[in-house]
This record gives sequence, structure tokens and C-alpha cells, in this order.
Amino acid sequence: MKKLYRSNSNRMVAGVIGGVAEYFNIDATIIRLLYVVLLFMTGFFPLLLAYIVAIFIIPNEREIY
Repeated sequence: MKKLYRSNSNRMVAGVIGGVAEYFNIDATIIRLLYVVLLFMTGFFPLLLAYIVAIFIIPNEREIY
């Protein structure tokens, strides 16, 4: 069973996007580029807030295994 977690090995800031990329088995660079484009399109606040909330909600990889 797949589990969503913040990646320890594939992280730039907090590992949220790296963990999402590993969950969906997609290259993290693609997810990061998509996130940055959507960040500018939405005016920063909604996705920035979602990222900060995800840092606290999604467990770290070490806590899962």
C-alpha cells in the first residue's frame, strides 16, 4: 500500500513535493515546475498556505518506516 510522506532524500524545502512525486511515481522536477507555475497563477497565497499546512499534516518519511 502506498503512503504519502515528506521525502528525506528528495527535498528542496520540506520534502512535500518530493513525497508527492514519489507517491505518484513522477519526476519531482515536473511537480516542482507545475507548483511554481500554479503559485504565480493563483497569486501566491493559496498554494503557499497549502504547502505550509502540508508540512504539518504530512508525516516525515522517518516517522512512517
